[in-house]
Amino acid sequence: MFIKPDYNLKNIYEINFTELKKLGIKCIMFDLDSTVMQSKTSEFTQQTIEWFNTFINDFEVAIISNNKKKEYIEKASKTSPCRVIGCANKPNPKIAKQYLDEVGIKPTEAVMVGDRPLTDILVGKFLGCKTILVGSINPNENLATKFVRALERSTIKK
Repeated sequence: MFIKPDYNLKNIYEINFTELKKLGIKCIMFDLDSTVMQSKTSEFTQQTIEWFNTFINDFEVAIISNNKKKEYIEKASKTSPCRVIGCANKPNPKIAKQYLDEVGIKPTEAVMVGDRPLTDILVGKFLGCKTILVGSINPNENLATKFVRALERSTIKK
């Protein structure tokens, strides 16, 4: 099976929010770990917080994570500029769909942004929204993580 994201970017900082608005996007859903935050840190960098502040008022924004650790999600939520939802069980679209229904946004008006094709991009495809695959926010990932990431990215249709 091949997965084709709508956009494939180096990192989150390359997202063109003006283009998303022109496409009618009203909601941006982000993955948490390795997408907007280095894994297992539960803290956003100052650069990322400042980046969020450049678009947070123009879109409905949420972070949708598979992380099941309640304390971790709570800690991330305290410093997050938007809502953080854990235990999402991506690529199952149930939690993301509930969120979109709650905020009154159609999947066609949303985009899913993440670093993992088989969870983040696939959930976006299941929902019927646009998808943006990004590289990890952490340039210093360990070798095992880099290997798994490369293997998973072999499912991407160029």
